Amino acid sequence: QVQLVESGGGLVQAGGSLRLSCAASARTLYTMGWFRQAPGKEREFVAAIRWTGSSTWYADSVRGRFAISRDNAKNTVSLQMNSLKPEDTAVYYCAADRRIYLTTTRSPSEYEYWGQGTQVTVSS
Repeated sequence: QVQLVESGGGLVQAGGSLRLSCAASARTLYTMGWFRQAPGKEREFVAAIRWTGSSTWYADSVRGRFAISRDNAKNTVSLQMNSLKPEDTAVYYCAADRRIYLTTTRSPSEYEYWGQGTQVTVSS
């Protein structure tokens, strides 16, 4: 059973930064991503990265502010979040799949494994 464990969430003021990390229990997770879900809203795509690190994808709402990276030697994926806004407040989930190529990296249904989530709250 593959496990994903997120860490790094918390409370930050608008304009601040946070770094989320996700530790995976398996090495063969070729595509990894971050999603978020705010109260009363659907889970939405934030960012994704292929196992080589050469391909990354971002939601328009975070492009230029967030950066996804991975360390395959440590089986971790990180999300550096800068210039945070109150609308970034949500529970952030790490997701992973064993496939190299997904139909789309932006759909939650494409990912087989999920973490438990970590809360990010941005105050105005």
